[in-house]
Amino acid sequence: MANILRRPVLLLTVAAVLFSTAPVSNSIPFILFHDKCSGGVSNFTQLLSNLSGSPGSCLEIGNGEIDTWFMPLMHQANEACEKVKMMKELSQGYNIVAQSQGNLVARGLIEFCDDAPPVINYVSLGGPHAGIAAIPKCSSGPICAIAEDLMKLEIYNDFVQDHIAPSGYVKIPGEMTKYLDHSKYLPKLNNERPDQRNSTFKNRFMSLHNLVLVMFQNDTTLVPKETSWFGYYTDDGFDSLLSTQQTKLYIEDWIGLKALDDVGKVKYVSVSGDHLMIAYNDVVKYVVPYLMA
Repeated sequence: MANILRRPVLLLTVAAVLFSTAPVSNSIPFILFHDKCSGGVSNFTQLLSNLSGSPGSCLEIGNGEIDTWFMPLMHQANEACEKVKMMKELSQGYNIVAQSQGNLVARGLIEFCDDAPPVINYVSLGGPHAGIAAIPKCSSGPICAIAEDLMKLEIYNDFVQDHIAPSGYVKIPGEMTKYLDHSKYLPKLNNERPDQRNSTFKNRFMSLHNLVLVMFQNDTTLVPKETSWFGYYTDDGFDSLLSTQQTKLYIEDWIGLKALDDVGKVKYVSVSGDHLMIAYNDVVKYVVPYLMA
């Protein structure tokens, strides 16, 4: 499978805009979630700030890409929660842009963080919201070889769940009992366990003003790519793929997605390109407007 931690370069040939000195207004600030905040991610944050006129920050968790792979997602969400509450500039509310796995940290922040400032608009770029059905690969050297060996032990093994972050959102069709019993992050995030549904998580997610779900048409990293819209396979196997509106999560409204959709607050966006390969025009059209409100 394609590498879920691979970070493709954004197709943004806009150097003149990126390094402009456009003044930042007093509009709502935003934060960006990714695995690290250096290089292209830092540039992307600055680009969004320049285009929207809103102050932006990239929020890095732990030791960047290494902790993205090895720190359990609940720990990542808790760290994000504490960092956000310490950022005084966010105290009146803020917007979120998240990329790939960063979306699960962002959603954990929205749903789990007590006494946090409100999130107004949330733009998701290639987020594995309903899970992924194939074990991700890691290609950052010897550390990844160790991680892959651990993943092969058993994806729902407690040790793997406690030490390999992506195991928390692997959801194998046909293994739903194991998934619900032993997966330590996504079932909680999506309110999937019937006896543990939390209305607070749902109410917090429903409080969003806008939810923008961007799916990449040629995504080879997320399996299935429709997980970016909360679409997924049936519980029984890989033979049938459910649209967002056909899933139990949507029909029974476990996290408030249907409630948001019913009042026009969910935008389902499909763009060309592989995972996170978003063109400049699509950034201007689908991301920037939600950072200006």
